Formats: sequence, structure tokens, C-alpha cells
Amino acid sequence: MANSLKNINFTLIVLVLIIFGYQLNAQETEQEDKKVNFTYGSKGFQMQTRDNRFLLHLESRFQFRFAYPNDEDPLNFDAVISDSPIFKINRARLKVGGNAFAPWLKYYWEYELGQGNLLDFRLMVEKWEFLKFKAGQWKTYYNRERVISSGKQQMMDRSILNRPFTIDRQQGISVYGRIFPKTLTDISYYFSVLTGAGRGSTQNDDSHLMYVGRLQWNFLGRELEMTGSDLDYHEKPTALLAFGALTNRSPYTRFSQSGGGQLNGFEEGIPGQYRVKQALIETAFMYRGFSWQQELHFKDISDKVNETNTELYGNYVQAGYFLNGLWKKIPKPLEVAGRYSFYVPNSTISSFKEEEYALAFNWFFAKHRNKLTTDITYFNIKTTNTDIPKGWRFRVQWDISL
Repeated sequence: MANSLKNINFTLIVLVLIIFGYQLNAQETEQEDKKVNFTYGSKGFQMQTRDNRFLLHLESRFQFRFAYPNDEDPLNFDAVISDSPIFKINRARLKVGGNAFAPWLKYYWEYELGQGNLLDFRLMVEKWEFLKFKAGQWKTYYNRERVISSGKQQMMDRSILNRPFTIDRQQGISVYGRIFPKTLTDISYYFSVLTGAGRGSTQNDDSHLMYVGRLQWNFLGRELEMTGSDLDYHEKPTALLAFGALTNRSPYTRFSQSGGGQLNGFEEGIPGQYRVKQALIETAFMYRGFSWQQELHFKDISDKVNETNTELYGNYVQAGYFLNGLWKKIPKPLEVAGRYSFYVPNSTISSFKEEEYALAFNWFFAKHRNKLTTDITYFNIKTTNTDIPKGWRFRVQWDISL
């Protein structure tokens, strides 16, 4: 049954592309200025009318990964982790986006071919820089690490903080924009009202919605893109200081690409059982091949059924540099990056602390569209429980977008 649904979804995707292409070609016969140009650019294959009213870009992306002795974060999973080499297609994505009827009326959707999941589908009204609107399903603009695409990350994977603190994909509406650009009071803002039930959930479990806000101060008058590594080699320092907050009440204590779920130690919830409040302080910086990003997270989970309260927190710091800036004999495509993360799942037991140390090397063949990454990670946990797995992990990954 699941395979049949996957086939149906994929067939629908192909039909949409065929219909769109037919409509564009039909316009070519009606008016010469509607003629479609076919090109290949930074977002894959593109079809665009000469008047720029219609644009469609089609892109596929694949991640091929080898890992030893495993590919999971041992601090985050209860299952027994095998001690054997792993080779897999980690991601296989189809991305479609563009604009219709006007350059500022935009759309985008993304499909995971391997699992048969529709990840993103959204419509954006972006006529004005200071006031934009969005509706659909997407990765909530809360923290930078999660919003950055897995294909544009500096490290191979996100930190151990991603699992307990990410809001991931939600359905709803959002208003966002940028005010006072290129000044000392340059501000980017995002405010979203969401179902708060995770990817694929079309309705909330109760009357409580999720409210998410992010305020980003671009204090040098320049806005950083949501991408890792300073591939553009910023000639002027570019930085941000951001604050985020959210509130939600649902059966879940965490979210992921799979939807709503539970952190370790929490039972399966009923509608409205968990009141979750989160806060975030974030920094990022890029200049002449050097990049920095950091996030400090706080989370409060109130169990309305069992009348308990749990506070958790964590932080990560990450930096990378293209070594050619220090020694010209080092090839320009080579970047080295490192990260340290820690996570405390219960503030009342501060001695229980999970840690991650990671070192990565990137070789960019065509920026993030074609790159090779290798990383070495050490996981540590400070506790009296010696049964929790920890230790070293080595991985190699080829990420390519077509």
C-alpha cells in the first residue's frame, strides 16, 4: 500500500510538470513575448517566459554516504547500534519552484523520493521587501542550523541539538520581511502561526496553535544568506544576532522530518498534553573565507497530565575556514571546519551532559552543488550509566545537485 501511494505521488509530480510545460509552450504560440527560454543555472534546469511572469526550475539532489562504525548519533537513539560499515543513499530529493503570473508570486515544493514524503509545499507573496507572506508547509524559520538546507551545510549533519530543539516542518502561515536595510538598524523578522502538529498534519490536535517568532539584527547592514561556508568570500564582514521564541501545546515533545514524536523519557502524549516553550539566542559571521555560527537553546516542557515540568538546554559553536587564505599553496576548494556541542536533557540533573566534537573537511567542485565531505566525530556523555554508547565515528559523503 505504501509503495502504491509513493508511485501515485510521483506520477502526480510528473503530470504537474508536463502540464506546466504545455501551458508555457501554449503561450509561445499566442504571443512572441511569452516565448520560453530553457537554461541551466544555480537551481537546476529552468523554463522562463521572456516577460519573467512565469518561471519553473527543476532540480534533483542526491547524497551518497559511507559511515563507520555507524551513522546515528549514539547519544540520541535507544536502539542497539551495529558495529559495521554503512553505505547508503542518504537523501534523494526532487525540488520544483519558481513564480507564476508575476515575479513576486512564488511557489516551491520538495519531495523525498526515497521515503515518498512531500516535505515542502508553499506559496509566497514577496512584492515588498519589508512585508512578505507565506502559506503552506516548510521548515519553520526559528533557528539557522535547521533552516539551512542539508545540501548547503558546512558540516555533514546538524549538531546533536537539532533533535531536541528543532521545530522542523509545520503547516500554517507566516509574515516576514526586512526593514531599514543597509543601516545599523537593519532588521529581518519572521512571525508564524502554525498547526504545531508536525509535517503532514493538516489540522491541530486541539484549539492551541503554535506561535513562532524570530528577530534578526543584521548589525553591519548586510544580511547573511541561509547557507554554510563562506563560498562567496565576503569582502566586507557580515554578521547577525538573532533571538527566537515559540509556544505550542500538543501531544509531542519534539519534531523531525517524520512529524511529531517524543524525547527520551516522555510517554506518548494525548491531545494538548505537553505545553512547550522555547527560546533561542543565535550568532553568525562571515568574512574572507572564515565563517562562524552559534546557537544557545532553552526549552521548557510542561506535562499537563502528569503535572511535571522539565527544563533542558544546549549550545553549539561552529567555525570554518578556507586554508588558502593562510597559505596560497593549499587548494582553494578545500575548507576545514569544526564544531563543539553540548546538551543537558534535564536541568535538575546537570551532571547528565551529552557532548559532540566534530571535525570536517570539504572539497567544493562546484560550490554546494557538487562537494565531497569527510568528518570525524567523537561523542561523549557525562553520567554514571556506562551502557549508553559513545565513541568515534568516521564518514564520507558526496552531495550533488543536478
